[in-house]
Amino acid sequence: MRPAPVGTGEFNRLFSEGSMVKFCSLVSGSSGNAVFVSDGKTNILVDCGLNGKRTAQALCEIGVDHTQLHAILVTHEHCDHISGVGVLSRRYHIPVYANAKTWAAMEAGLGRIQSEHKKVFEPLRTFEIGSIGVNACPTPHDAAESVGYSLFAGGRKLSVATDMGHMPESVFDWVCGSDMVILEANHDVDMLKKGRYPYFLKQRILSDVGHLSNEMAGAVAAKLAAGGTRAILLAHLSEENNVPALAYRVVANALACASVKAGKDMRLGVAQRFCVSGAY
Repeated sequence: MRPAPVGTGEFNRLFSEGSMVKFCSLVSGSSGNAVFVSDGKTNILVDCGLNGKRTAQALCEIGVDHTQLHAILVTHEHCDHISGVGVLSRRYHIPVYANAKTWAAMEAGLGRIQSEHKKVFEPLRTFEIGSIGVNACPTPHDAAESVGYSLFAGGRKLSVATDMGHMPESVFDWVCGSDMVILEANHDVDMLKKGRYPYFLKQRILSDVGHLSNEMAGAVAAKLAAGGTRAILLAHLSEENNVPALAYRVVANALACASVKAGKDMRLGVAQRFCVSGAY
């Protein structure tokens, strides 16, 4: 049930069909995360957890020149979200945006970032990068100050809501009303409990500052649908403790219980782990 990889022609076709904001997941999972967002004028990466060469290749697949990125937004300092940030910023003079606590936690690992490319923002205060508005909301994750992002362009709202142990009302209120949401569906609880992860890691993932399960994602998806969201891409799936078809089925069933049919009333997809997926 996963969307097929999107090549240059498909992405460009969709980009010319009139909707202002386009995005796709370049990679998604504990091996690396990166999301591309563009309104045709401003090109942004949300996280860059893959090396510079792989980032350039992934962007090339969708017809985007990696030297034409205008910004990188960082959700938090874990290596699967920042491993390529420093290299890209230095090579191509790309500004990097993160809150103060995240900068303090990740700066040593990024290497030298030119002062003019180090951008610090306050969560919950909207700012602009070119023609795209950005607002960041703190999320419950075991990081210095993890955030999700909402991006605004052409009358659309796209939100990236991953890496959180639960979704409190404050985060849901922030993400509600998004046209499109990239939503975490990290694990199946039974697979995690019966799997080979050490006990401390299982407890971390299951904690309120860990990761969202398929069931949690389904409950959130149903509420988002009631608020007008019409496209969800499930992301950050565990390679050990989840299966794409299972994540899709659990969330689709939750939507069905709310009288929302996946594929008809709601566009539902699953981000692939190692390659480009989704074109919205």
